Amino acid sequence: MSDRLSVLKTYKLYVGGKFPRSESGRVYEVTDAKGKWLANAPLSSRKDARDAVVAARKAFGGWSGATAYNRGQILYRVAEMLEGRREQFAAEVADAEGLSKAKAAAQVDATVDRWVWYAGWSDKVAQIAGSANPVAGPYFNLSSPEPTGVVAVLAPQESSFLGLVSVIAPAIVTGNTVVVVTSEKSPLPALSLGEVLATSDLPGGVVNLLSGRVNELGGPLAAHQDVNAIDLAGAAADAELVKALETAAADNLKRVLRPQAVDGVADWNADPGTERMLAFLETKTVWHPMGV
Repeated sequence: MSDRLSVLKTYKLYVGGKFPRSESGRVYEVTDAKGKWLANAPLSSRKDARDAVVAARKAFGGWSGATAYNRGQILYRVAEMLEGRREQFAAEVADAEGLSKAKAAAQVDATVDRWVWYAGWSDKVAQIAGSANPVAGPYFNLSSPEPTGVVAVLAPQESSFLGLVSVIAPAIVTGNTVVVVTSEKSPLPALSLGEVLATSDLPGGVVNLLSGRVNELGGPLAAHQDVNAIDLAGAAADAELVKALETAAADNLKRVLRPQAVDGVADWNADPGTERMLAFLETKTVWHPMGV
């Protein structure tokens, strides 16, 4: 028998391109589907949420100002790195969701494919969200999509990786930045995703990952005056929480994407469509004289 002690992994938050511990110093135990201890995850506080919003706002100008082609290339690079860590993520998803190795690997493959799918939309979404409008007069009238801003995302609770990517990728590919509250019971794949993002070309602050309690973090993010929109996917099973967050979001007229789930469970393997990309876009219309 080996007398070597294994090095246990310390999971941290991912905020502003860095890996801080929660400012509260709190952690909580994460277990697998059978109740076996896996790791201690940071238990984020309201202060962590506020810090993440600051980081997301700071990153918004550069990310939204990048060309669509550049954003697509960066997302493709993330997919390449996810593919290279396929075995690690398959093991984490298997533990998180109680899946066999084969089914977990299939989920990881679907996740990478989903990321690539959204990356391909980066320079194409304007073609379906924009238009040249007919007007009575010698003018060009053009409508084009622009990102909403900082989006708070409550990640799905049951789908720890495929569902996570399915809510992050469509928000950032169009130029938004995000503050993500990970699955409360299965945060480890999300926190490992932060390591991939940190070593890709994605600027720090574009994606910020917080592990912790949805009930504790959702409210402050929904009420935050510098958050422009919120995705309530992770609150699908709690109708009272959804209503409370919608009420808090109304204070500064946030865009709210309500959970589209049946009995609190969404099918993240289904065709994603374009709804989530279009949900966090604004439309800018410009009038310009044609000239003679």
